[in-house]
Amino acid sequence: MDAEEFKLRFLPLHTQLYRTAFRLMGNAMDAEDMVQEAYLKLWERRDDLGHVANMEAYCTSLIRHICIDAFRRKRPEEDSPPPEEFPLTDNEDAATALERQDEAEQLTSLINRLPEGQRTVMTLHDVEGCSYEEIEEATGFTAVNMRVMLSRARKKIREQFERIRNYGQG
Repeated sequence: MDAEEFKLRFLPLHTQLYRTAFRLMGNAMDAEDMVQEAYLKLWERRDDLGHVANMEAYCTSLIRHICIDAFRRKRPEEDSPPPEEFPLTDNEDAATALERQDEAEQLTSLINRLPEGQRTVMTLHDVEGCSYEEIEEATGFTAVNMRVMLSRARKKIREQFERIRNYGQG
């Protein structure tokens, strides 16, 4: 397949690939990186793609797998966003605001220590707000499996967070 044929077949899918990547990655910069990686893989495999019956489905599946691989490659230190700034409310002092910020950092750290599948499902569902259907498309986990993973992850986070909060109290 030459460059012109490649452009004709794959460039019209750019918007769909970007939307899928954005939904899974949660931000524009990562989504753009994932689309670029997908186009690179498609270009490298261009001579083997003649047998693909549904190019749109193939490309969508490819972008999902690339996004999942990106989640897997992230280390917990890289995965945690900088702590959010919590503005003080009228009836809140600086100590309370610092305590809230510390709790948010602890929760982020606990989430990052979860097993990979639980962390991915929890991040996509509870943090990114993805539906079970979207997560199923992205990860291949069944709805039942996702609910079990999410329940176990929440229980583990709750137990560990309570242990941290109650440390030294008795």
